[in-house]
Order: sequence, then C-alpha cells, then structure tokens
Amino acid sequence: MLQILAFTVALIGAVSINEANAAERPITPSAPAWPSDIDPRSGFRLPLPRREDLDEYGQKTFDRGATPGANIAGLQGPAGIQLHSPWATHQLSILSKYLRDDAGLTPRVREIAFLTTSREMDNQFEWTAHEPVALKVGVPEAVIDVIKYKKSTDELEEADAVIINLGRQIWSKHKVDSATFASAHALFGARMMVDLVLLMGHHATIAALLATVDMQLHAGREPLLPEL
Repeated sequence: MLQILAFTVALIGAVSINEANAAERPITPSAPAWPSDIDPRSGFRLPLPRREDLDEYGQKTFDRGATPGANIAGLQGPAGIQLHSPWATHQLSILSKYLRDDAGLTPRVREIAFLTTSREMDNQFEWTAHEPVALKVGVPEAVIDVIKYKKSTDELEEADAVIINLGRQIWSKHKVDSATFASAHALFGARMMVDLVLLMGHHATIAALLATVDMQLHAGREPLLPEL
C-alpha cells in the first residue's frame, strides 16, 4: 500500500511539472519552416515578454491576449507584439474598442474595411485571421473574392463597393477622388465616415507591426491570401 501511495504521489508531481512546463514550450512552426530569426515561442522576431517582467498595462495586455476567445490570435499575434510597448497599447486599445464596438459601424462594414486594408497591405496574417470572421458575420463570399483578387466592384451592393473603393484609393493611390468621397459621405455621414477611415488606419497600424516583426501564421493554419 505504501508503495502504491508513493507511486501515485510521484505521478501527480510529474503531471504538475509537465503542465507547468507546457506554457514554456515553443510554438511548433508551421510548414515550411519559419525563418531563422523567428522566435520559436512568440512566432515573430521578438521574444514574448514574461508577464512578471511587465508593468501594469503590460500585464493587462498579457492577460487579455492569454484569455481564450478574447481576440483572434492570442499572444501569437498583435497582442504579443504590443507587449513590447504596453503604454502605447493601452492608448490604442481605447481607440480600438470605440471603433469596433461604439462607433456604430456594423460587423459587415467593419470586416469589409479590415479585409480591404489587409489586402492592400498584402498582410497574410491579418487576412487569414479575418476572412473566417467576415464569413461568420455575413460578408458574402463574392464580396470577399472581389477584395482578395482585386476585382471590379461594379456588381456589388453600393455600400460594400464604396468601402472597398475607399480603402483601395487610400492605401494604393494615396488619394481619394471626389466621387468616392461623396459616395462615402452620403452613405455614412461625416462622423461615421471619419470613424471608418480611422478603423482602417488602426488596422493598417497593426499590419505595419506584423510586417516589421514577420509575424508567422499559427501552426497548421493554411494561408488564405494568394501568394504574395
């Protein structure tokens, strides 16, 4: 009986150690192998900071990123990158929450704006994260394909076409023509149009971060954007 009890205690101890060590294990790279400058735990070019080394804002960002379902990518994504600048992240999170939740932009408008920005930035990580979300909130596959393959917007509903054309002109032409501006203003009004552009601008900021640190797709995740 004593031998069985000792074996059971040892087994429980081993399981506890393995669970503790699991959080420190590297993320398994997806195929093909990641570039040599990618940190195996973070999935990008910077190490993932430890929670205990962060200040109050950093720990809040860490906890949000580590909470299942709190964001699309967890800490292997923008939340992990932003741990390196917790104060800026805290300020950006206030703007992000307003633009996503309180500006009055519908999920369909929001996701079309996100996809348009991701496509114009050719950001594989953002696109692959948001295409399934767009489908889930009701963005038709035909609209997604127009954005993905840079097709004409002539056959789309007016609102969808205006968002896409606005984003394309901002990010590719760096100038919005009078007709597109007038259409966006008529559809959304001044305040919501400004918020829509701010939403795309915030998404472009995240795309810039992802590109800088060469953020890799999660293990087993297939890229959804055509070869860049």
